[in-house]
Amino acid sequence: MYSRSLLYVMLQDEEKTVEIGGGHIKGLIKPPDQLKLTEAELKEKITRVLNTQNPHAPDNIVRWTFKDRCFKPCVVDHTIHIFELEGNLVYKNSDEGRRLMLKQGEVEEAGEEDRPDSAASKTDKKEPKITNIFNSCDRATQTLHNPPREINCQTEPPPRSSFSASANQWEIYDAYVQELQKQEKNKEKQKAAPSEKDEKSQKKMMLMETQDIDLNKVSKAAKVLERMVNLNIFDEIAQDFAYYEDPADEFKFPKGTLLPLWKVKYDQAKKLSVTALCWNNKYPDLFGVGMGSYNFCKQGSGMLLFYTYKNCSFPEYIYPTSSGVLCLDIHEERTYLVAVGFYDGSVAVYNLKTEGKEPIYKSTAKTGKHTAPVWQVCWQNDDMDSNHNFYSVSSDGRVVSWTLVKNELVFTDIIRLPVIPCVSNFTACGTSMDFHKQIDYLFLVGTQEGKIYKCKTYSSKILETYDAHHMRVDTVKWNHFHPKVFISCSSDWTIKMWDYTINTPVLTFDLKEPIGDIAWSPYSSTVFAAVTTDGNVHVFDLNINKYEALCQQLVVDKKKAKLTHIAFNPIHPIIIVGDDRGNVNSFKLSPNLRKKPKVRTLTNCRLYAQNEMTCTK
Repeated sequence: MYSRSLLYVMLQDEEKTVEIGGGHIKGLIKPPDQLKLTEAELKEKITRVLNTQNPHAPDNIVRWTFKDRCFKPCVVDHTIHIFELEGNLVYKNSDEGRRLMLKQGEVEEAGEEDRPDSAASKTDKKEPKITNIFNSCDRATQTLHNPPREINCQTEPPPRSSFSASANQWEIYDAYVQELQKQEKNKEKQKAAPSEKDEKSQKKMMLMETQDIDLNKVSKAAKVLERMVNLNIFDEIAQDFAYYEDPADEFKFPKGTLLPLWKVKYDQAKKLSVTALCWNNKYPDLFGVGMGSYNFCKQGSGMLLFYTYKNCSFPEYIYPTSSGVLCLDIHEERTYLVAVGFYDGSVAVYNLKTEGKEPIYKSTAKTGKHTAPVWQVCWQNDDMDSNHNFYSVSSDGRVVSWTLVKNELVFTDIIRLPVIPCVSNFTACGTSMDFHKQIDYLFLVGTQEGKIYKCKTYSSKILETYDAHHMRVDTVKWNHFHPKVFISCSSDWTIKMWDYTINTPVLTFDLKEPIGDIAWSPYSSTVFAAVTTDGNVHVFDLNINKYEALCQQLVVDKKKAKLTHIAFNPIHPIIIVGDDRGNVNSFKLSPNLRKKPKVRTLTNCRLYAQNEMTCTK
């Protein structure tokens, strides 16, 4: 608050000098548009009240906060700058500061005491009080300025993902057809008025769906807990699997034994037989089991089961089938694809990654389905268009190639087995098949009549015919290491080993019982195993004994069950054996049964030749 008359007198007296801050200003000029005021107006005091709120500032601004997920009012700055003046402070120890202090008469002439390091400069002195020329109080009357604040909001970046795909003409068409079908179904549902029963059923469906959603959330944790409990229960078996070695092998060389390990079974498949066994090459603890029946009079539904040694009490995957499963094969590279052959003549492909119990591909009568049971399926390398394909053989005498093209199975008849001369208009029935391990196009086919045919995938002609057995050929297998050797077994009690360049068998083994299955070991070219219907497992090693088995062990009581199939684990020294009661038993081979043959090097061959020469001399 100040007097208006003081300013008017200062501006009116043009010849007088006015002191402002210690300086002199002369010759003040009166502006031409100066307002003339009366004595009353000059003596009038004008009061201005400063308020902390700006009446022109908005008070209804809101902003969204990601932290609280709601709109909140914003804080508006009400500060208004009325007067601003740049300061002209001078440091008192500088030259300019000394000159100003000398003019005021407060400081003596500069001397040694004026130096900053002198004792006189360190003494406390009363600084002069400079008053303002205006009639104002000494203390500040303005309100305090609120300190400026910066408010920054930082949120988590939204999730991003890159997606790329190619849209072809048929994909666009299929999507268009699916959308039309959905629209038609929705229209039909809207037309049909929902009744009370429909509403109740819908509520039940909603409850079931919510329960499924809740169970899916807990399924992974429950599976982990179940595996932990099973590992604790079967800890002794796991210890035997990992560390136990039969010490008796040192005293009964070269004989060996089988150590029983896990036994798996599924209660709902008690009345079914184990018709197929296959290991997963990528996950050596996982294997597939085909469930069905070999009895023509007891045909019905079947099952496709997958077990793991991490949980032997319950299958990992369960796929019920309308017909009995007779064979299966797991893809070597894409181990989630499983080809299955059924008793009704159809073939199917299951994908373990997808949800649901139905196969992703299945043959029908329109798509080349077999007219008799399918006894063997085998995956092969992809074709020129990178499509997956597999082969199947059936009792109808056809060898068919199945190609997975888009959403359907495309079949191609590779070869038809020849007509049997002794029976008019009767085609040979295929019972087994196996592809060569090094030559992709070469494969063998065993028949019901006991013959074995050597064929090629790109030719319908039969290359060679082997009069192998007197009864049906149950299994024929190529050797994993030797490109010319294969083995066969039959219900006529014999196992025969062949060189495909010779029509007569190289070795013959009579086991005195019908043979269900035979398998080569993956670690040695001379070791193979077979199962007989009397419940025995026979393990041979031709490098040690060419006439007798190194191990003949009873694993199942022949009065209760019959063994049907056997399979070697691709990595661990384990075999699994299935019977006609739906049980699968696993055994560990003793050290004498899994010895690898020594590899002859060039130096060893030279030393051997030199020793023979010295002996002859």
